[in-house]
Amino acid sequence: MQDISSLLEQELNSPGMRTRRNFRALKDRFARRAIALGGLSVIVAITLIFFYLLYEVMPLFKSASIEQESSFALPESLHGDKILTLFTEEQNEIAALLSESGKLLFINAHNGQPVSEQQLPLLDAAISSIKGKTPGDDTLLLGLNNGQALALTTTFKVDFDAQGQRLGVKPQVTQLFNGKTVPLDAQQRPLHYITQQTAPGGVLLAGLVDKGEVVMALLRQRSNFITGEVQETLEPIEFPSTTLYQRVLIAPDHHYMFALRSSGHLDVYDSRDLHNIELAQTLALVKPGQQVTQMIFQLAQQSLLIGDSQGQITQYFMVRDEHNQQQLTKIRTLKLADAPIKVLEAEQRRKGFVAVDDRGRVGLFNTTAEKKAIDQPLLDAAPLLAALAPRASMLLMQDAQGVFHRYAIDNPHPETSLKSLWGKVWYEGYSEPQHTWQSSSASNEFEPKFSLTPLAFGTLKAAFYAMLLSVPLAVCGAMYTAYFMAPAVRRKIKPVIELMEALPTVILGFFAGLFLAPFMETHLPGVFAVLLLMPLGIVTFAFAWAQLPERIRDLIPEGWHVVVLVPLVMLLGWLSFSVSQPLELWFFNGDMRSWLSNDLGIDFDQRNAMVVGFAMGFAVIPTIYSIAEDALFGVPKSLNHGSLALGATPWQTLVRVVLPTASPGIFSAVMIGMGRAVGETMIVLMATGNTPVMSANIFEGMRTLAANIAVEMGESALGSSHYRILFLAALVLFLFTFVVNTLADLVRQRLRNKYSTL
Repeated sequence: MQDISSLLEQELNSPGMRTRRNFRALKDRFARRAIALGGLSVIVAITLIFFYLLYEVMPLFKSASIEQESSFALPESLHGDKILTLFTEEQNEIAALLSESGKLLFINAHNGQPVSEQQLPLLDAAISSIKGKTPGDDTLLLGLNNGQALALTTTFKVDFDAQGQRLGVKPQVTQLFNGKTVPLDAQQRPLHYITQQTAPGGVLLAGLVDKGEVVMALLRQRSNFITGEVQETLEPIEFPSTTLYQRVLIAPDHHYMFALRSSGHLDVYDSRDLHNIELAQTLALVKPGQQVTQMIFQLAQQSLLIGDSQGQITQYFMVRDEHNQQQLTKIRTLKLADAPIKVLEAEQRRKGFVAVDDRGRVGLFNTTAEKKAIDQPLLDAAPLLAALAPRASMLLMQDAQGVFHRYAIDNPHPETSLKSLWGKVWYEGYSEPQHTWQSSSASNEFEPKFSLTPLAFGTLKAAFYAMLLSVPLAVCGAMYTAYFMAPAVRRKIKPVIELMEALPTVILGFFAGLFLAPFMETHLPGVFAVLLLMPLGIVTFAFAWAQLPERIRDLIPEGWHVVVLVPLVMLLGWLSFSVSQPLELWFFNGDMRSWLSNDLGIDFDQRNAMVVGFAMGFAVIPTIYSIAEDALFGVPKSLNHGSLALGATPWQTLVRVVLPTASPGIFSAVMIGMGRAVGETMIVLMATGNTPVMSANIFEGMRTLAANIAVEMGESALGSSHYRILFLAALVLFLFTFVVNTLADLVRQRLRNKYSTL
């Protein structure tokens, strides 16, 4: 024995064996470090993805800022001449000043140096009122002291030389109404207030004379198709009320007129028929003792902004009531300070505005987000004039001493706030606050709606219906395959099911959208018949099988019952869809979809959550099945044998021993399947109709976060609010998956610790 031991020792310590052991240790160290490096690389990659998403999202919540860039005095050519209005162009290079004498002076918006000058043809009249440029209307309308109106428009063109070098911005003035004035008041009284609105076939003009009497006229315009000449005729419009007003605004296409009294009451007139204008509504804008100091239209001219003597700005727009009648409704109130609002200027491209009170305090607001982006005292008193640049990137104000101050504004994402992203928002044209996602439109005056709530809801809805189908089938299939199925059958069935996971989801989405959705719509009773008859049929067949003589049951070897079940399932499926049409005729008058919509009031879309449940459930089943089956099959056989030896039935052993032991793995399978369902893109994109609606109705579609990113990322402008909100959606999806996986791991560890002693 000693000789044998010594020989073994010599053999084990031979140079060849030592070399092999050293090489094996080297491979072990290399493998250990490679695995560690791979794990760390995954962690680093996920961390970098998180911080990159955060980097793209953070500018959404960056605070706005306003800084003074320069100050300059009034040009010498306008000394002693009162400035009536001030406006700028979108390049922030040129500002325009209109004086009381009719001199239109264009100056450098940085230093006040004159660029060009033009005298308006006032003849012997003087300017008594002015309607400045407003969002959606670049017309500069002047009311004269002889009852006439003069309209002009200014355009700004960027000039380049022959080499393509930029020369600067060149202003150009064009007088409207064929270069003539329009006699608005037949009695030639001074127009103390003037406004206009584009009307079908012309322009509707309105003004206030004397102490507030309304005068109106419709300027009809007709173009000669041959000569191109525009023929204009003026039709006086009789206003039905003798009430005296301070301000009048006309809604687009003159559907409504809003007339403000000195008492703070607003009269809303239905003016769709100009020959039958009727008072539709009167409401108090302020409390007794307070005053309305400003009233303007917001972008698209659907909302009224009312500034009052208490420093509040209130938004109103028309809303349909329960009688389907349009009523001017108070929507929201924003507050600057306690001083009266002296200046209100609406942004020309967004639902924002700037407000200045009589103490020189400036506030920059966004109505949709109900957000005050800037609140800062800039002057010692109310400005004489103020102009907000078209891109809302510059504010130009003239102080009480006549000095102009230029301020740069940095406010790239004013429409984003926690409320606008996650809460209900009352948008123009809606009857109530809603969660809405609508990022684009064909109209330049469209207000983007960026609520992530319907997308998050759609993500959870799609995942819920997919898991509702996939979890029972996958887990029960795994239980049967791992515990009851014969090994020879298992070796064939398991790879086939796992192979389903390799099927591209775009193929599944294509199949679901083009075949499954219309098929399920046509055979809707058959779908529900499958869900009802399939379990009942299998249970009935199992009961009948148990009643057969043992010699017949023994013809099918133990674990081979799937050979009988597969034809049974196919037969039950065929039977369910065969009775679909008779069921529809008997119970639903031949059309189940109409019965759902008309009798039950349930909306039905062809591509809906039920289609997604079947299609995405089919895609998730292999993932859950494979992991759950491995967990069940990996339970030590000694536990099974011990339970059976103690007298437990196979089913009792499965439920009380195998399932608890494998529960951490089964739970992991379900969570991984849920992560797959939450992040799925192509199936929900192609099979749901991609409609961002907030409805748990199984017959309606949805839009998920992942599908929304896939659809709209290519259309979003780099760095825009839309672009960054899509990254926010990706971050929400990332965090949701991270939180769910973390909680799942904690639960899995608790289950593992609980059942590790079995």
